[in-house]
Amino acid sequence: MSADKPVANPQVVLREEFDDWAVLFDPDTAEGFAVNPVGVLIWKELDGNHDIADIVRVVREKCENVPEDVETHCREFVDSLIRKGLVGTEVTHD
Repeated sequence: MSADKPVANPQVVLREEFDDWAVLFDPDTAEGFAVNPVGVLIWKELDGNHDIADIVRVVREKCENVPEDVETHCREFVDSLIRKGLVGTEVTHD
């Protein structure tokens, strides 16, 4: 069995701004991406040690008014980061 564990690109800089918002800056493309507080929380879990289920658990624990389909939202957010080259995945074998 294998599980994908997203890993933040170590070259990408997280610059936290006011009100818990942040900017992800990709020095390879010189592009910046605005990230809301939940996105920042997710970004900080992208260390290769957590799969989507772990990330969803953290969001449920630390956020209020979490929608039922939070897993879908987390997957879509991580997938968008992968498409932008900001995140990769680690594949582990049990």
